[in-house]
Amino acid sequence: MKQVMEGSHAASEAVRLAKVQVISAYPITPQTHIVEALAEYCENGTMDARFLCVESEHSALAAVISASTMGVRTFTATSSHGLALMHELLHWASGARLPIVMAEVNRALGPGWNIWADQTDSLAQRDTGWIQFYCEDGQEVFDTTLHAFRLAEWVNLPVMVIQDAFFLSHTLEPVDIPDQKQVDQFLPPFSSGVKLDTEKPCNMGQLTPPSIYMEMRQHIQMAMEQVSSCYSEVEKEFSALFDRQYGPVEPVACEDAEVILVVSGTIAGTCRSVISDLRSKGEKPGMLKIKMFRPFPADFVRRAVRAAKKVAVIDRNISFGAGGIFCQEVKSALYNMDPHPPVFGYIAGLGGRDVTPDSLEAIYWKTKKGDLLKGESTWVETQEVELKN
Repeated sequence: MKQVMEGSHAASEAVRLAKVQVISAYPITPQTHIVEALAEYCENGTMDARFLCVESEHSALAAVISASTMGVRTFTATSSHGLALMHELLHWASGARLPIVMAEVNRALGPGWNIWADQTDSLAQRDTGWIQFYCEDGQEVFDTTLHAFRLAEWVNLPVMVIQDAFFLSHTLEPVDIPDQKQVDQFLPPFSSGVKLDTEKPCNMGQLTPPSIYMEMRQHIQMAMEQVSSCYSEVEKEFSALFDRQYGPVEPVACEDAEVILVVSGTIAGTCRSVISDLRSKGEKPGMLKIKMFRPFPADFVRRAVRAAKKVAVIDRNISFGAGGIFCQEVKSALYNMDPHPPVFGYIAGLGGRDVTPDSLEAIYWKTKKGDLLKGESTWVETQEVELKN
């Protein structure tokens, strides 16, 4: 059934239909709408779940780590400084191989204080062992949240399902919401193979000496290497029921493209329109939407861009001293591909600034006509500022 809802509530509805058993979160703009809805569902009996009210995001993740260790399906949500406060426990969740699902609403980090969209918060956590998916619209948020539970419980790794603040989290769109029986066909009840049980006592999270620590990390990497193939199977099963499929990346008109624009999140929706408009004028642009960021889908990226003359990566994030983070990953993926197209990096839309069709068209022309600059990234539509020590 089609329902008009925010991206935030698309996440809430997926969690409800996933029959999550324990939810814990601390309110932070712009994530709050997700857990407000879930708190109401738990209070009025719509969900048979425990909602744990805690004093911080650190405690919220600690609570779902504990619940997941007991073998139940868990969920949390956060944004920005809340995610930063969770940093220590992100490592605990992945190191313990717990299939926790988190909704993360991309929001800029301060100072200055800013509540609008910026991917730097989630990308700053890219090395914590969490699978990361970046969503374009409300339907993709809903579907990917259901994918996330199935995938997390298959590979025993936690998953972040990420959406842009306000452009998606607070924007109303039609979303196809299936009934409970359909979702139950796709997502069976969670059954944990390893959990705390008074009938079968064991130690979990204990001191790990050098003789075994390295192998534990190797196993996490091995699980990450299985994610792409497992996700493909998850999507096939989902598509058979709901006739929707996304893939780790989505190439659009890349087969004969001279310049491919690499994007993620809600910028992809704007980019589709720009690609169509430029094609109608005889140009040959393409778009590559990257949905899965961790593990990074390097093989998919290489296949998508190998015939292009140039690649332009638009980053709504920044790694200070290195440049755009998606751009770094794309360059790394192409490094051993000989020959490969030159990669142009652009920083755009930080702190919620609009990335308009005009912005993307200007990036296309600048890339097509220009040569690589000495700097790592080109900043898009910024004002002149005086550098002060």
